[in-house]
Amino acid sequence: MTTIREAPPQAAEQAGAPSAAEIAALIAEAPTPRPTLLRTFNAMMAREFRVLRRNAIATFTRAVMQPLLFVFVFAYVFPKIGGGFNLGGGAAAAGAAAAGGVNFATILVPGLMASMLLMQGIMAVTFPLVMEFSWQRTIEDRALAPVPIRVLAIQKIVAGAVQSFIGAVIVFPIVLLVHASGQAPHVHVTNWALFALILVFASLLTSALGLLLGTIMDPRKMQMLFAVILLPATMLGCVYYPWAALHHIRWLQIAVLINPMVYMSEGLRAVLTPALPHMPMWAVLTALLGGTVVFGYLGTRTFTKRVLN
Repeated sequence: MTTIREAPPQAAEQAGAPSAAEIAALIAEAPTPRPTLLRTFNAMMAREFRVLRRNAIATFTRAVMQPLLFVFVFAYVFPKIGGGFNLGGGAAAAGAAAAGGVNFATILVPGLMASMLLMQGIMAVTFPLVMEFSWQRTIEDRALAPVPIRVLAIQKIVAGAVQSFIGAVIVFPIVLLVHASGQAPHVHVTNWALFALILVFASLLTSALGLLLGTIMDPRKMQMLFAVILLPATMLGCVYYPWAALHHIRWLQIAVLINPMVYMSEGLRAVLTPALPHMPMWAVLTALLGGTVVFGYLGTRTFTKRVLN
């Protein structure tokens, strides 16, 4: 008769593995999670920065290529092929006349920074939102966070504003260093605190606009974003000429006031290139602050409705 011996219980367990009693004790002694609004917000921002760090090369390339090409063509190639040719005629020549004959590189500095603020702010918020609301559906995981939905919307605005701010800072040395001999831009920061304030509010405004666009646009028609919004905003945003240079086309000078990029360009022009004509600072700050509040409110409402639906 064969005798079957039962293996001792400890032999069935892996060496060094905690027992059931020890696991139960760890669970019982674990601290009770106390999520707060600030902790949850910081955790979501930490996730955004982690993603940004992983995509640092792509983000840097996207931020650098457009302003680098513009500065290279207008501030380096044009003066080289034209000798004393500075502006290339057209609207730029009108801007030079209004600015007292300054070179085009000086006009480009605040304009390209404003262009980068708008591009980075919208792209950093709109495109991820489209993916999260469509096939990825990752927005559902975020909505389970122990905070109101509007806090998630505000977090996305802040994260987009950070990327927009970084993009503008990256552009600044490019427009200062890339130019032909004798075509260096004349930049003088008149007020560093005002300069930082304009960058912060412009970044928040563009990311709030990106949140609004990302929640109301059809994902199948995202190509319309460039054709209908970004391209007209850039070409008519006083990037390549001061707003005062449009006084010969009065109706256009008034019409472009609905473009938020105009106020970004003019505000930066006032603190970076004070020799150029620019809008009054009260008008710039009022538009930036008002636009941030309006787009932030509308974007938060549409985001909340989209998540709940």
